[in-house]
Amino acid sequence: MKILIAADLHWPTINGVATFSRNLAHGLAARGHEVVVVAPSQTGRPYQETDRNHTVMRTTALPFPFYQNFRISVRPQNEVRRIIEDFQPDVIHIQMMMGIGRAALGIGKKLGIPVVATNHAMPENLLDNLKLLAPFARPIGYIMKEYGARFHNNADFVTLPTEAAIKMFGSKAENMKVPMVAISNGIDLKRFSLKKPPKTIFKKFGLPENKPIITYVGRLDTEKHVSVLLEAMRRVLETLDAHLLVVGSGNDSEHLHELAGQLGIAGQVTFTGRVSDEDIVELHRTGKVFCMTSPVELQCIAMLESMASGLPVIGVDSGALYELCHDGENGFICETDNDAEIAEKIIILLTNEKLRKKMAKKSLEIARTHDLQHVLNEFEKVYAYVLEHKT
Repeated sequence: MKILIAADLHWPTINGVATFSRNLAHGLAARGHEVVVVAPSQTGRPYQETDRNHTVMRTTALPFPFYQNFRISVRPQNEVRRIIEDFQPDVIHIQMMMGIGRAALGIGKKLGIPVVATNHAMPENLLDNLKLLAPFARPIGYIMKEYGARFHNNADFVTLPTEAAIKMFGSKAENMKVPMVAISNGIDLKRFSLKKPPKTIFKKFGLPENKPIITYVGRLDTEKHVSVLLEAMRRVLETLDAHLLVVGSGNDSEHLHELAGQLGIAGQVTFTGRVSDEDIVELHRTGKVFCMTSPVELQCIAMLESMASGLPVIGVDSGALYELCHDGENGFICETDNDAEIAEKIIILLTNEKLRKKMAKKSLEIARTHDLQHVLNEFEKVYAYVLEHKT
């Protein structure tokens, strides 16, 4: 099968959408499918590259002002049309409803190519980073959801990563005219293990080997509410000696560094900035507990990765984190932005080894149900369905 993946967010950008689109491309190509990814250029100018087993076509792009290390293709219609006409895919799979995704949808429909659309984002992902728009968040959110519903109704099949994400789509989900199902983003479980992390990873990032480490992996953008985790860490340190590892970069990074200093915990927090995929795998294994304070997750690949590394997890009661973090089983769900409760649960897990190991075991069980191979099976079924029902 010839599959074109339209990815407005893609490697080397580090976030869940980019990770998923790359995993999907690698996985499908490994199964013998011919895969082409269309993604924004990292230099500004268009070019072609090979990513192991598939081709990535980069379209003209500009830096996106609201997200660090993110480029956007504003009007890529002509470039996308040429790529599609040259490749002649059997199926187009859109990852976001932005420039490349919009162009691929329109061109696909004109050429009679079935289009599958996966929704990875909600309005809150953008609005939390645009403080000037805060007074208008509700009407803007409504407009964006209306646009999202119309956009996805023009596809032939829609997927979201969780049932919770479908519920967050609200009444729009009930009015969809095309099939809509939940398919996990999944992770490649083979990359993760329970082995002790090598001493070199502690040395490379200046991490203590004699203290329990709480980990966060993800973008450092306002919507992620990492400041709440820093506040919780201040409370944790009042009770026990621990260390916080923050992996990632984003537009809130400078503020978070300053906040750590203001809270008097800078010496107990390590900010790594952007790191390689290989380092992320090993950094997950340095932790005792993984904590995600973001209220806008439609799934959370970083949480899945930590679970596959044998960590209990802590999440919040907004978004879809509860589908991965089963409260009281493999971790705890806390009230959103309640740093006192988050600190309390961290302390419980760090001081109760028996409970921590029990929850870690459950994390592994849950993570195994999200193996990338299962996800690939599901998407192959979706592609077969849209080809069979092609009009």
